[in-house]
Amino acid sequence: MSGDDSGRYEDRHFVVRDGLRLHYRDYPGSPDHPPLLCLPGLTRNARDFAELAERYSPRFRVLALDFRGRGGSDYDPIPARYLPPTYAYDVVELLDQLAIDQAIFVGTSLGGLVTMGLAVIAPTRVAGAILNDVGPEIAEAGIERIKSYAGKAARFKSWDEAAAAVAANNGEAFANYTHDDWLKMARRNCREENGEIVFDYDMAIASPFAAANAGPQVDLWPFFLALAQKPLLVVRGGTSDLITAEIAEKMRAAAPAMKSAVVPNVGHAPDLGEPEAVAAIDGFLAEFDEA
Repeated sequence: MSGDDSGRYEDRHFVVRDGLRLHYRDYPGSPDHPPLLCLPGLTRNARDFAELAERYSPRFRVLALDFRGRGGSDYDPIPARYLPPTYAYDVVELLDQLAIDQAIFVGTSLGGLVTMGLAVIAPTRVAGAILNDVGPEIAEAGIERIKSYAGKAARFKSWDEAAAAVAANNGEAFANYTHDDWLKMARRNCREENGEIVFDYDMAIASPFAAANAGPQVDLWPFFLALAQKPLLVVRGGTSDLITAEIAEKMRAAAPAMKSAVVPNVGHAPDLGEPEAVAAIDGFLAEFDEA
């Protein structure tokens, strides 16, 4: 038992093929269901899923991964490897080392892109998926907003100062947040270091992200359609600048069996604790009780 919240989890690590030691949280759960495997956004980490994990453990085992370069995972000495295919193979190694045949994936933003990749490279490992505010098309406005802050190092003298910076980067997405809400987000996004507070990721992740979004784009629709062969729920922020209503409609047309939910007055990305998200996830996971 460990950590910055009251969770009933264990901090665990595993070593991947290139020698990096990656961290994940392991919340206990029933072996009668596939575990939930939570994959965070670009600059985020396993702490984003603390409330979700508490909600569904011990009914489900919940694993929340820090991608390489984030949180308690090693930083990659070769930043060019900070790309979705690398993360996808790291996930497969985690499943292999834990002898997990299948998982229900919960992917926020980048984590959702990795989940779509897994549906192609390791389809038998995907029992189902929840995509949080991400899809096979991403609006340019959202990409540009993320580029505006990702990889820009900062040091803060207090948690209040860190909260103000996090609010500056995300304020339009969470118009109803109070200062306490921003403090909670800052504690998820940042860590203490030498008496100051810094963002809890390797700034080098921003370079391959920017490069990947500057040139010709990979067609992600085949990846999405592969994932849509599985039980699928898509949660979207009603004011998201990454997944617009138009993109969501295209996704629904291409995958009519997918379930969807919209969280009103929230942008990128819902924290999955909103009533609309909770109701949708509850309904989606109930299908696995019946399986």
